[in-house]
Amino acid sequence: MNNRWILPAAGFLIALATISGAFGAHALRGSLAPERLDIYETAVRYHFYHALGLLAIGLAARMIDAPMLHWSAVLVVAGIVLFSGSIYALSFSAPRMIGIVTPVGGVALIAGWCVFAVAMLRR
Repeated sequence: MNNRWILPAAGFLIALATISGAFGAHALRGSLAPERLDIYETAVRYHFYHALGLLAIGLAARMIDAPMLHWSAVLVVAGIVLFSGSIYALSFSAPRMIGIVTPVGGVALIAGWCVFAVAMLRR
């Protein structure tokens, strides 16, 4: 399985997390209510953590030929989009129904890291 996409995706997601963090610190500080800014900052924090983790998955995939690493990366990317994406949306007053997506993203993240752990155990 071709895993060459993982490192560029990690780089892009890390850049996006950096932009999002700077946007929150500079542009949103005066325009979002403090509780909404806290929600936004939570999204940025988890976005960063998992994007950095994706970098590790990509590095492992370059060194080890394990198809499970591909699926780990897919789940982590999906988790970032669903988990952090829904929290970003909620911070901007999206309908509360969007919050239904957040735990789905969390499960995808957990599953991605479990798949990563199993892939590493099998090496």
